[in-house]
Amino acid sequence: MALVRNRRARRYVLRLRPDGAARVTIPRGGSATEARRFAERNKEWLERQLQRMAARPSRPKEWWIGTEILFRGEPVKLEAGVNGESGMIRFGSEMVKATNPAADLRPTIERHLWRLAANELPPKVLEYAALHQLPVRRITVRNQRSRWGSCSRRGTISLNWRLIQTPAFVRDYLVVHEIMHLKEMNHSSRFWREVERACPDYEAAEQWLKRHSSLLR
Repeated sequence: MALVRNRRARRYVLRLRPDGAARVTIPRGGSATEARRFAERNKEWLERQLQRMAARPSRPKEWWIGTEILFRGEPVKLEAGVNGESGMIRFGSEMVKATNPAADLRPTIERHLWRLAANELPPKVLEYAALHQLPVRRITVRNQRSRWGSCSRRGTISLNWRLIQTPAFVRDYLVVHEIMHLKEMNHSSRFWREVERACPDYEAAEQWLKRHSSLLR
């Protein structure tokens, strides 16, 4: 179990990471001893989450011709190019050059998805920031393993490239979520009211992420 101190946190928070490890956030003034007690009191919740994780389908570690992945919220298969498209891999509307189509395609496809996200996500952030009149100083698209995004007090929005694999309404919700942190740098009730005003269907997006997150990590 990992213990992480966060001076901005107002309470102890127990989370289960995608790799199955538990993490407890320790608020300002908190202690490691109390964090362990908090985790122990929530042991049954943690066990239920582990059972749910074990029951979820997981994506294959290696991607081959015929592997199904999510792209813009839809399941698509990796297919070999035909009719003179030798060395090309097709999925959805995309064509990607593969040095060795018979090898693990995951690194090649993920690099392509990351490039797509780096081109598409920053304009979307700027669009919503302008709509809500909030200043964004910098936008990065990163390979975050356990977070969909983050927002710094200096106005830097960082997003996970895997948002390119989610439906548009989920992508937009996560963009709005981070932008609203420019108003509230926390997850208080005030923050969630701001999110709901800006994105009334955010709960549907959260549910989609819960159902599909194991296929995106």
